[in-house]
Amino acid sequence: MTASLTLGPVLFNWPVDRWRDFYARIADEAPVDTVILGEIVCFKRAPFFAQAMGEVAERLTAAGKTVWFASPILVGSERERSAMRDLVEADAGLVEANDMGALALLAGRPHAVGPMINVYNEATLAWLAGRGAVAVSLPAELPAAAVAALAKAGRELGVAVEVQAWGRAPLAISARCYHARAHGLHKDGCQFVCGNDPDGLAVTTMDGQPFLTVNGTQTMSHGCLCLAEEMAELSAMGIARFRLSPQAMDMVRVAEAFRAVLDGRRGGAEVAAELGGLIGAPLVNGFFHDTAGARRVAAGA
Repeated sequence: MTASLTLGPVLFNWPVDRWRDFYARIADEAPVDTVILGEIVCFKRAPFFAQAMGEVAERLTAAGKTVWFASPILVGSERERSAMRDLVEADAGLVEANDMGALALLAGRPHAVGPMINVYNEATLAWLAGRGAVAVSLPAELPAAAVAALAKAGRELGVAVEVQAWGRAPLAISARCYHARAHGLHKDGCQFVCGNDPDGLAVTTMDGQPFLTVNGTQTMSHGCLCLAEEMAELSAMGIARFRLSPQAMDMVRVAEAFRAVLDGRRGGAEVAAELGGLIGAPLVNGFFHDTAGARRVAAGA
């Protein structure tokens, strides 16, 4: 089974020119197989990228990448529901559902399921497969035993099971915008202050300890999830799809490093040490090792 790399959607509010240039470089240089496009965190951001979406998708496709389109995480208004219906009906490519409403619209046709939908057991995976899911990206908080069970079930069901191997872990989504509130603003008049933090806004505890990261209405881990050292174990479980979540860093270098691990040209520990010096946040893998997600468990521990 040939392992593949997926580049998840950009979760942060980057200027459209930066966003377009990012994907141009991904198209030309990154050894990723599938690229997922779409503004999934905040519907208010979506219009900024709408005009560039077709251009970016065409360039990625011309470069040999498979392009999927992601639905929003939390749909809360008629305008958002209408936009989601338009996405599903456009038939521009495979849609990755990140909301139960999107799953309802996609029932009966091939689609993917994103990590924002909780898939914690084999029964849920079977239910999704029966409704047309061909690929499921697992939530970042699953321990190794659960990943192994779902990988086995995925093989039996004919569903490609994917694991996030890099990037801040998405933890929660809210109707409220914490980013706006942190600046004394309301969500409706947020002034898009989330754009000031291209890698998210750090949240600390009362005594100043790093805790979480805020990205508009989304809550993410403070540490960067890195499973470079667990790739061999995951491959042995039958996982053949690995997701890289974009961060404000050299993602081509990240993709090259993970591709080298999958190809057996580099060790996971070496790659983790290299990338850990670039991200500006601690590397974590605790969820996979069935402990606190903010921890990093050394290889072989």
